[in-house]
Amino acid sequence: MTLNELRYFVAVAYEKNFGRAAAKCFVSQPALSVAIQKLEEELGITLFERGKNEVNLTPIGERLVELAHKVLEDAANIKEIAQAGRNQLEGPLKLGVIFTVAPYLLPDLIPTLHEAAPDMPLEIEENLTENLEEALRVGRIDVAIIALPFSPPSIVTEFLYKEPFRVVVPRGHKWCGRQSVDAKEIANENPILLNVGHCFRDQVLDACPELNADNHMPHTNSLETIRNMVASGLGISVLPRDALTPKYHSNLVIPVPFSDPVPFRHIALAYRKSFPREKAVAVVKEAAIRSRENIVLETP
Repeated sequence: MTLNELRYFVAVAYEKNFGRAAAKCFVSQPALSVAIQKLEEELGITLFERGKNEVNLTPIGERLVELAHKVLEDAANIKEIAQAGRNQLEGPLKLGVIFTVAPYLLPDLIPTLHEAAPDMPLEIEENLTENLEEALRVGRIDVAIIALPFSPPSIVTEFLYKEPFRVVVPRGHKWCGRQSVDAKEIANENPILLNVGHCFRDQVLDACPELNADNHMPHTNSLETIRNMVASGLGISVLPRDALTPKYHSNLVIPVPFSDPVPFRHIALAYRKSFPREKAVAVVKEAAIRSRENIVLETP
């Protein structure tokens, strides 16, 4: 039994598909399938019920997957504990960041963090919240910057900052001169949203519940693509405030404030309770807060 076999086991259990699990583990599907088969043969049990389009854990597989999670976490901690015994701010830190935060926070966070911890380079993974949760649990990443709510077992979250939302419209739109826009008005203006799976999409739908009734709205995987679609005149959208700093400014897109109560999201830092590099977590948190203060000063 190897750690890689356990890692593949956990990935298949999570993805319920060998192909997706193989892609997530950066191996070929045949290699992953052979490893799972070898693990099953060694244990003398069947871990998965294999269907045509989906695989599911057997009852014994359900019992073993959490233990496999724990083994992978403990294995990751061995290296981290050894590193912490030398210098918690020395050596790479694996940082996960959700897609809708990374492009706007990281350019300011990295130089700030480098000043505080010059010997701690970042290995960065941008991903969806659900994938970062899994990566934290198995030790593929050390800490993550996510949007609340986020409360998996054995994970600690620390609040970083509050980020309000703004409506964005194409230049020449009838709302360009408005002082504010009510959330209930958004549904009538061909709104453009992120694809299912992005937590920011869910937060916009919470703020503008009328949008839930329309299943034919344009959608995409990137806030920058949304900005460009709005600029082209396709419709309007909602962006987080940090995506509207001067460095991302487009003359073809006009931000308009929401009427009170202004929707917002809470951004937080998440890490395993057992993660031994407390000082590393602290400097990342401080760098994120300081960087955000600079972003707010830039934002009109």
